[in-house]
Amino acid sequence: MKVLHIIASVDPRHGGPIAGVTSSAEVWSRHGHVRHILSLDAADAPHIADCPVLVFPIGFKGRLYAFARRALPWLRYGYSPHLTSWLKAHVHEYDAVIINGLWNYASLGGWRGLRGLDVPYFVFTHGALDPWFNHAYPMKTIFKSIFWRLFEHRVLRDAAGVFFTSEEERLVSRTSFAPYRAKEIVVGYGSRDIVGDGDAQRAAFLERYPATKNRRLILFLSRIHKKKGVDLLLDAFAQIAADFPDFDLVIAGPDQVGLQASLEARADRLAIGDRVLWSGMLSGDLKWGAYRAADFFVLPSHQENFGIVVTDAMALCVPVLITNKVNIWREIEADGAGIVVDDEANSIAQGLRRLCAISAEDRAAIGRKARASFLARFDLEANAIDLLEQIRRSIGNADASVSEVARAHEQHVPAQDSVRIAT
Repeated sequence: MKVLHIIASVDPRHGGPIAGVTSSAEVWSRHGHVRHILSLDAADAPHIADCPVLVFPIGFKGRLYAFARRALPWLRYGYSPHLTSWLKAHVHEYDAVIINGLWNYASLGGWRGLRGLDVPYFVFTHGALDPWFNHAYPMKTIFKSIFWRLFEHRVLRDAAGVFFTSEEERLVSRTSFAPYRAKEIVVGYGSRDIVGDGDAQRAAFLERYPATKNRRLILFLSRIHKKKGVDLLLDAFAQIAADFPDFDLVIAGPDQVGLQASLEARADRLAIGDRVLWSGMLSGDLKWGAYRAADFFVLPSHQENFGIVVTDAMALCVPVLITNKVNIWREIEADGAGIVVDDEANSIAQGLRRLCAISAEDRAAIGRKARASFLARFDLEANAIDLLEQIRRSIGNADASVSEVARAHEQHVPAQDSVRIAT
């Protein structure tokens, strides 16, 4: 099978969506399947050459456009006049297309280029319909509501399937905007098992950050962003720091929106500034070494569609502390792979206290459960093949009408091949 992914950018700093596309491409390749990427990036973007998957970049080039994109909302949306024409010229080279994400021109432009053609397309929402965004950004939501009613809902309506990476994501996505009509499919998702010399990776991290030697470490590794709850984590750590003087907090991740300076000042006001390491973005052995050096991992997000960083920790037998706004919290709680808390400082502090207070043996036991949960639910190898099978089954049943599947859903009867729809 040959599949084309349409995505706004292949820049790895944009987080989960592109990581999911590239990480599973090698698995598909070993099984004789091909992935290509159609990207709104400019051809001269520095991250194009580093992408391990063949990319067709169709965005505008040049410094003038880069400056204009920062100033003009329509250009930040990623509009490219080449998207629809490229699709009409080349899409018949592929068996299926996957549109990754919403609220950028990859979705609307993809729909415009694909509608009326005989190549089926699917949509990976990647959490873009989580209602948290509506509450966090009310002004944007007004414009999104208008845009949804006029255009964006059609992208989901006409898709052969809309992929969600957890039951939680599927349920909450129904509540954000109307009209909502989609053939819903919950698919396996996750991360690749970690390879390499664990002792060497851990040593590399400790060598790069010598202040962490002989310290117990609590690791946060993700983008520094409002939704990630780093401010709550600092407030929570301040509540328990005096009781656990041997623990330090490591904040690892890129400061994409300029929050780190204010967060560092917050840590100083809380009198924990000397107990917090800001490492910046980590990759390769340094990243895996940070996990291996940590006693446990924490992601206190207000919204998290999946959380690849969480499954990475689980793969390395690291217990996890997450909020119930991370959409895989039900699975982690059921498997005993960590602790689930509310996304507020006192609840996070209680979780930190529990994991700091238990013995090393008890933490290791939770870590083993985390590893078992990863292998059972979140191993990329199995889930990448499962996605292929979902696409095959959906294409094979493309003649099933929307109304038939909708009626099955309303009557609580499983629709054929687990394709579900909400109206």
